[in-house]
Amino acid sequence: MARSNRLARRDEMISRTTANPEIRELAQRLLTHEATANDPSEVTMLPVMRVSEKLRRALSTLAGSSGFRSLLTRALSLAKVEVPALSAVQIKPDGSLEGLNLLADQHHSAEAGVILIAKLLGLLIVFIGQSLTLKFVRDVWPDFPVADTEPLEKNDHERAR
Repeated sequence: MARSNRLARRDEMISRTTANPEIRELAQRLLTHEATANDPSEVTMLPVMRVSEKLRRALSTLAGSSGFRSLLTRALSLAKVEVPALSAVQIKPDGSLEGLNLLADQHHSAEAGVILIAKLLGLLIVFIGQSLTLKFVRDVWPDFPVADTEPLEKNDHERAR
């Protein structure tokens, strides 16, 4: 009984955190940043795939490829609730995404990408905290403007107000 209560509280925290508009905005900004990147080798990749790939490389160093794959699998499961079309997306054994290019239209694909990355960032915040997540984003994208004080989540005291 205690274990199921803990799991329910964890799932509630994950869903509440990942629905946060500030996390969604950060995800949108990262995707926009990647869409304007000038790396010729990545021109044909969707921005969501570039963001995911950069996060995969960096997080796999810390958590291993199976750790990142688990995190991305959970983020994809959460994102599918909001965007059922993401059911076409698969995660390869190395943690890379496959099938995003199968989404119907560009707008739908872009929105799905924002939601998927927001879920992934939200999970990172739940597991390692906001400040480490923001530090991690700055490490992966040193030229991306993000401040330590950027309010991505409210603490429990602020939520109670």
